[in-house]
Amino acid sequence: MTTSELQAEILRLKKERGICILAHAYQSHDIWEVADYVGDSFGLSQKAAIAGADTILMCGVRFMAETVKILAPQKRVLLSSSEAGCPMAEQISRERLQLIKADNPDYMVVAYINTTAELKTECDVCVTSSSAVNVIRAIKNKKILFIPDCNLGAWVQKQVPDKQFRFVQGGCPTHLRMSVADVQRARKSHPEALLLVHPECQPAVTALADFVGSTTEIIGFAKKDDHKQFIIGTENSIVQHLQFENQEKQFFPLSKDCVCHNMRLTTLGDVYHCVAGTGGEEITLDETTRLAAKRSIDAMLELGK
Repeated sequence: MTTSELQAEILRLKKERGICILAHAYQSHDIWEVADYVGDSFGLSQKAAIAGADTILMCGVRFMAETVKILAPQKRVLLSSSEAGCPMAEQISRERLQLIKADNPDYMVVAYINTTAELKTECDVCVTSSSAVNVIRAIKNKKILFIPDCNLGAWVQKQVPDKQFRFVQGGCPTHLRMSVADVQRARKSHPEALLLVHPECQPAVTALADFVGSTTEIIGFAKKDDHKQFIIGTENSIVQHLQFENQEKQFFPLSKDCVCHNMRLTTLGDVYHCVAGTGGEEITLDETTRLAAKRSIDAMLELGK
């Protein structure tokens, strides 16, 4: 089959079998084109909860599929590739967090949404990269234990200086690959371009950016801004997506090494096998874990109003 023929068969099967396809922004463009919703992990989970389909296919990584199951327990949830994990989400075990909490009893535990369902059961509130500043501002406790990404945490800390932060060493291996040297090279090659970076980047990199925001916010900024050239400091798939949708503008990767290998595991062929019933992994959570994990998400939604 050609790409378009395979896409057509996926579209036919998902309609026939009542499957809603979610594609994280870091998926390839051929997968974007067959998805019902594209976006950041939590936004996709919210779409899944209200979707009419009985089966949800998450084209992303494991913690994202778990979040879908937390918010939509009545639905069958599939992960497109069983090997697609998130190194950052798996950096801290539940047992280690319990020990850290015992040593910091007066701190409120704030977890980036990029964490496992099991770890969320030990957290007070979740945040996304786009909601973190507003949610933490709304927390009454002045002491914040932020996990697992200390780079995102450091960026939030600058926006919320009245809070006292503690961090656990961790972060996104993909975004950590980008350096100040990359910024210097990119600025030299594209002096007219604006630099847009994700807050998971090192503080020395975000300090040099013209705009810092979540993946969705970076895409939105690049589309709306009048500039014609942009250097993109997040997963390199976003460069291609922006090129497809904004032919009158130019987009350049901050680093050729900013590639999430876990996101790249999912192929259009995997999506086909999932909707055909011959692939994917069904995600299950016991009700005790689901409800305990959901408390931190509910707290995020309440504080972020």
